[in-house]
Amino acid sequence: MTIIMVLIPFLHGQAYNDKGDGIQLKLMTYNLKFASPTYQPSWEIRREMQVDLIRKYDPDIIGTQEGLKEQIDYLADHLPEYIVVGEGRKGGDDDEHMAIFIRKDKFRLRELQSFQLSKTPEIIGSGPDVNPRMVTWVRLAIINSTGKDEKSPYPEDYRGHWENTQEFYLFNTHYFNGSSQGLARYNASKLISERIAELDRFGEWTDERPVFLMGDFNCKPGSPPYKELTGDAVTGTTGLMLDTSKDHNDIDWILYKGSVKVLHYEEVDYNVEGVYPSDHKPIYVEVEIVD
Repeated sequence: MTIIMVLIPFLHGQAYNDKGDGIQLKLMTYNLKFASPTYQPSWEIRREMQVDLIRKYDPDIIGTQEGLKEQIDYLADHLPEYIVVGEGRKGGDDDEHMAIFIRKDKFRLRELQSFQLSKTPEIIGSGPDVNPRMVTWVRLAIINSTGKDEKSPYPEDYRGHWENTQEFYLFNTHYFNGSSQGLARYNASKLISERIAELDRFGEWTDERPVFLMGDFNCKPGSPPYKELTGDAVTGTTGLMLDTSKDHNDIDWILYKGSVKVLHYEEVDYNVEGVYPSDHKPIYVEVEIVD
């Protein structure tokens, strides 16, 4: 089959192309569409397309939603350059995963946690009996190794040199769906805002670490859950986070907080002869962590 790709950035009117000297990251959020026996094309057809899509864009980090164990294991096996973290929303391998794929040659995993979008966030699997929702989040350190004949930026004695550590947080989630779940989505945003606000400083000796929040939010910009995270220009309310796009109408977002510059935003229109590997299009962004 002929692969039809849209490689020109789908920028929604934006022109993020003035790349600087900071640390650059390529991020993607992607609802894989769970391996439903009634969905066409079947997972057996879609899985190769998803591997091909990911390889073409080569993101540093991918936040996935809806993947069942079989799907996550297949992608992990065929994308060995990534480590995969996260569990099912009912714990372990049960139910849909909020999995994060991380390039193992670029980052060190320093912290991994998850919590439920429920009244008891620390109890994995809590919430509705059907379709509970959760968040997986990580704290990552950027690997800064030197090449041959290059001088290391680090002193031999690392003690007291915290300024040489560049870390960031990344949250991945999937909100409740359906028109009757508006309040649940709003409460999910409130809970996530509280958790992110707690990460303002990791230690007294450090600068603020950037935070990225990505996922399928099942609501669009301008909705109450969105405004809870980003603020409301009409009322003058200041939000905790910013959107990587100033002009989109998607339910899949990538938000950020901290010293970050957006270089590129794209809604990935990947298909094979008009056949798409999921019922969602991935959102792909390139950002720069500004010193």
